[in-house]
Amino acid sequence: MSRRWRLPARFAALGYLALLIVVPVGSVFFRAFQHGFGAAWDAVTTPEATHAFWLTIFVVAIAVPLDTIFGVGVALLLARHRFRGAWILDAFIDIPLALSPVVVGLGLVLVYGKSGWFGNWLAARGIAIIFSVPGIVMASATVALPYVARSVLPVLLEIGTEQEQAARTLGAGPVAIFLRITLPSIRRSLAYGVTLTTARVLGEFGAVAIVSGAIVDKTQTMTLFIDDSFNNLDPVGAYAGAVILALLSLGVLLILGGDRHQRRERRWQSPSAESPSDMEVLLPATT
Repeated sequence: MSRRWRLPARFAALGYLALLIVVPVGSVFFRAFQHGFGAAWDAVTTPEATHAFWLTIFVVAIAVPLDTIFGVGVALLLARHRFRGAWILDAFIDIPLALSPVVVGLGLVLVYGKSGWFGNWLAARGIAIIFSVPGIVMASATVALPYVARSVLPVLLEIGTEQEQAARTLGAGPVAIFLRITLPSIRRSLAYGVTLTTARVLGEFGAVAIVSGAIVDKTQTMTLFIDDSFNNLDPVGAYAGAVILALLSLGVLLILGGDRHQRRERRWQSPSAESPSDMEVLLPATT
């Protein structure tokens, strides 16, 4: 791109982002605090709001690690092993991205609801999935399923298997190879995938609305609390709840951004004093 077009292109990009993100999000913050900080604080410290907040954190604490373990495992399986039907597994990972979250929620109801395939069997054993916390966790984990796998898989394909094979010839086991060779190589992409997964779980609405029933003080997450407040003519509660979700997501992004900045600073200050190579780290543990 020629120099004379760079400045207009930058203004166009920044203007587009401002219209879609900065202005709408800024208006939410303005509406949340236009009656003062006290009104917003009172709206999000009610028992209903507090329960919705901690339930959301609880769901994130379960769904994100599950998706992380699954995503890394599937990425390793697809990148390091060749087997029949691998393309089917690869395609199935993207299904939650192609489907509407409402469809995901309805599918879970059809399978785990009382009239579903496993609903009667589960109900007979006192296990409730739909309209309970397990259903919310399953719905949230399903819609956020692809992010870690899709972030890690390209990196695994790019780095290849040379270092892992060398470590294996030195006597390292699978766990040592993963912790000392593979994990450091995929750390940045894994952090990116976890960030996307966390943001997705925090903001999930459609699938959770179907499987939870939005029962106040029981199965109402923060997104459902915002919707309920807005429908019940409580705009301060809705906007203040939206601010909390936005701050949580921004906090996750800042943690990732801060980690990247620290690594860049270390590389800039001592480019030749980076951490020892993977083989150097591995040799003392395998000799």
